[in-house]
Amino acid sequence: MDKDRDRTSSRRRKPGEGKGPAKRKSCYFCREKIEEVDYKNTGQLRRFASEKGKIRSRRITGACRRHQDQIAVAVKRAREMALLPYVGA
Repeated sequence: MDKDRDRTSSRRRKPGEGKGPAKRKSCYFCREKIEEVDYKNTGQLRRFASEKGKIRSRRITGACRRHQDQIAVAVKRAREMALLPYVGA
């Protein structure tokens, strides 16, 4: 039984595990005091879409709920206007 206990205590930790709470990301739009997310600003919107074209989640981007909703609508509008691709190449 001692051998089993030794194996579990020397087990390696996963990266980011057991280091306490992670620092919360602040919303880019709140920091810059931007009220509305513009669908025509594609450079800004590309930060919130993955390489495959998926809209990144709040957990990844750090956007607040209000701005994340605006981001989703803006990305969808930009796709419809052919400013952003639906699928990354």
